[in-house]
Amino acid sequence: MSSRTMPSGPLRRRLRAAGHHLSPVVQVGKDGVSEAVVRQAVRALQDHELVKVKVGTESPEDRFEAAERLRRATGSQLAQILEAAQPQIQLGD
Repeated sequence: MSSRTMPSGPLRRRLRAAGHHLSPVVQVGKDGVSEAVVRQAVRALQDHELVKVKVGTESPEDRFEAAERLRRATGSQLAQILEAAQPQIQLGD
């Protein structure tokens, strides 16, 4: 990703802090970043300015591809891309 896709360091920190408590309002599912997802993201950005997007495991695009496609389609900037991991469950013998 180029430096134009991410805001400056101080701004990025403020956006991450502001977005920490947010729930995802846009979800990318099995159809990936579809036109419907883009419309939903545009609407959410118009209403809220800062939105959290969840990319499901069933998405054909990984979170980086989905984030870049949404960024380009909405003309927005990315504040952060997170990786969520399921904790390892230890089963008894």
